[in-house]
Amino acid sequence: MAEADSTIRLTVAQAIVRYLMNQYIEIDGVETRICGGGFGIFGHGNVPCLGEALYPVQDEMPLYRGQNEQSMGFAAAAYAKYHLRRRFMFCTASAGPGTANLLTASALAHANRLPMLMLCGDTFLTRLPDPVLQQLEHFGNPTFGVNDAFKAVTRFWDRITHPAQIIQSLPAALNTMLDPADCGPAFLGLPQDVQGWAYDYPVSFFAKRVHRIRRQAPDPAEVAAAAAALRSAKRPMIIAGGGVQYSGAVAELTEFAARHGIPVVETIAGRANMVATHDLNIGPIGVTGSNSANIIGYEADVILAVGTRLQDFTTGSWTAFAKDATLIGLNVGRHDATKHLSMPIVGDAKLGLEALGTALSGYVAPAAWTDRARAERKAWDAYVADNVAHGNRPNSYAQAIGVVNDLCDPRDRVVAAAGGLPAEVTANWRTLDIGTVDVEFGFSCMGYEIAGGWGARIAQSEVEPDQDTIVFTGDGSYLLMNSDIYSSVLTRKKLIILVLDNGGFAVINKLQNNTGNESFNNLIADCPTVPEAFAVDFEAHARSMGADSVTVANAAELGEAFKRAKAADKTSVIVMKVDPYEGWTTEGHTWWEVGTAQVSENPNVREKHAEWEAERVKQRQGV
Repeated sequence: MAEADSTIRLTVAQAIVRYLMNQYIEIDGVETRICGGGFGIFGHGNVPCLGEALYPVQDEMPLYRGQNEQSMGFAAAAYAKYHLRRRFMFCTASAGPGTANLLTASALAHANRLPMLMLCGDTFLTRLPDPVLQQLEHFGNPTFGVNDAFKAVTRFWDRITHPAQIIQSLPAALNTMLDPADCGPAFLGLPQDVQGWAYDYPVSFFAKRVHRIRRQAPDPAEVAAAAAALRSAKRPMIIAGGGVQYSGAVAELTEFAARHGIPVVETIAGRANMVATHDLNIGPIGVTGSNSANIIGYEADVILAVGTRLQDFTTGSWTAFAKDATLIGLNVGRHDATKHLSMPIVGDAKLGLEALGTALSGYVAPAAWTDRARAERKAWDAYVADNVAHGNRPNSYAQAIGVVNDLCDPRDRVVAAAGGLPAEVTANWRTLDIGTVDVEFGFSCMGYEIAGGWGARIAQSEVEPDQDTIVFTGDGSYLLMNSDIYSSVLTRKKLIILVLDNGGFAVINKLQNNTGNESFNNLIADCPTVPEAFAVDFEAHARSMGADSVTVANAAELGEAFKRAKAADKTSVIVMKVDPYEGWTTEGHTWWEVGTAQVSENPNVREKHAEWEAERVKQRQGV
């Protein structure tokens, strides 16, 4: 029999694992397995077959046992983000609630355009034992179940109903996860009987394959039109998003900006595209931005948005830019490149910047404009320096951020998400090196912080084992999801976790007050169903999971504790109370559209509604 016709008899689960084992990617000239391993919690829906298939390869494809399926998904997302979407992890969960727990994580990966493969148990294809344990019965549609919910939060979805099906579905899922424009999570539902069914698979299906991320060249006509618009600009600006890093276009962005003298502002996802000291880095833009970026953002006449999906926190709900400003969208995704009537350049950021630079040869922005942007950044730096200073002030997020910023290594990775910390980190963190900041604000998901830190640390240990992953979390997110402190201790993936306790959901309380409402049900002290509030002993809780932990009274003590945590070889948790009302970053915010009450008996609510609506005149209309 010819080699091309030879087959090997494997179960579906064994074939999936063997296929993943032989998929590689070339990164900086080195071939690396695309799938870095997996996160798994076994149950009856995946342990007999998929567990059997994974056991023999546990040394080559490590399986990390998480404590919660949702947190496993967060860890997988953070792993992919660290590797700039060039590597991914799979998550496996049993049929029923284990799989359902992954829904939030899949939505997070979808919103952030991150690859993650979910291999989840499903009900029996034969239906002979129906209804089975954990099955949701839909009386009029026996094919419908929990796994169908993932169709809304995945880029690729399939249910394997025959062993041969994976010959088509697995490559399709992989190609989706590696596609720059369509990148996102992929889901394969694996019925419990089908997982163990055997099939004679072509040996060629398991041949080693080396993948490369596609670079789509931009259309010359789109480049020419954008270059003409930029040439006419008196006040040009660049918005640098997370796609700059995914494209590997940081050097091209920096060179393009320097050659043409164009100020650069960053989105939350693009927060570490430039170091803080670069003289064309004018700061973060938008609702959680800086005065410097927002001032020039509103005055800019031509705006080149590179690798950003222009989320409302970037655009200030489309009030951050002048209504008559020209937008140019350089993005590998057509959907993002054409937002709000932008002139599109659909293509890879690296190739697009190179092509646009060539077409723009000889153009330099007016020096007065660039100097003005630099002056605004200098003023913002002075504000931040004062904002993070500590002494005779209430403890604040900003102070903690400043202490860590001063003491960390340039290549340490910072992780934050949801609540007040994304805004405070975005505004106050001074980037020390490229690609070192992960502020998850695509889905703004509470609970990502510690789990994402664990996933990021797993990825970091593969590349930069001597650096640290530093997690900023509030008490609310900590209480929502903290069990991966235990995971990090078990797997010896050290984290430094700062728990900044403000007594509840203080940032939403701030929004509640800012819209004229009374404090209600956000701070624990303001919950009418809580007869008597008491403080959680976060230090003792973290220690019970095996971490070193300490409670500090102020920023000075935090600095000493952080030094000890840096020197330690295991996960450290540092707890500090911060004031829920004082110490917030008050500058640098654009308008943000939230739903305010048009009618209320509270005069403060009516007043704030009027104030909010008065700013709407700045809102840019478009599609």
